[in-house]
Amino acid sequence: MDISSRTVFLNIIRFFFLIFFQVLILNNLNLGGYVNPYFYILFILLLPFNTPKWLLLLSSFLLGLGVDIFTNTIGLNAAACVLMAFSRPFVITIISDAPDSLIGDTPSIKNQGLKWFLYYVISMVLIHHFALFYLEIFRFSEFFNTLLRVLLSSAFTIGLILICEYLFYYNRK
Repeated sequence: MDISSRTVFLNIIRFFFLIFFQVLILNNLNLGGYVNPYFYILFILLLPFNTPKWLLLLSSFLLGLGVDIFTNTIGLNAAACVLMAFSRPFVITIISDAPDSLIGDTPSIKNQGLKWFLYYVISMVLIHHFALFYLEIFRFSEFFNTLLRVLLSSAFTIGLILICEYLFYYNRK
């Protein structure tokens, strides 16, 4: 495990910033009841490729739990984040030509290109949002209404992630 102390520090700052940004700003947006942006999952998306699986799962659980504590959602975000983190290595393997073809330490448009990054983000956001919204509603009578919420919220979240990627990460270095 050759993760630099700078990378660890930046990820700790990102962890807390994204929780507070989600809880204080994004959770207070009212976009018709169908669009709920969950931008905090950017933390999981941008973790280095060589993050040990146990650390990936633990940090994802703590991220979701942090949001759950502030929003009183009793483990829904934690469960969705752990599922997302569990799925991450499989998604990366499926969308990559070969594990050795991954460039750089972290997933990004600059390192992997727009097409790869879009596949990655769309897959991961949909996994998270499906788990979160269907656990929240926990009944099939609202299936299509919940599906609409998943798709609209996913589109909005993916848009925020792409804007953030271009503003903060694409031009760096």
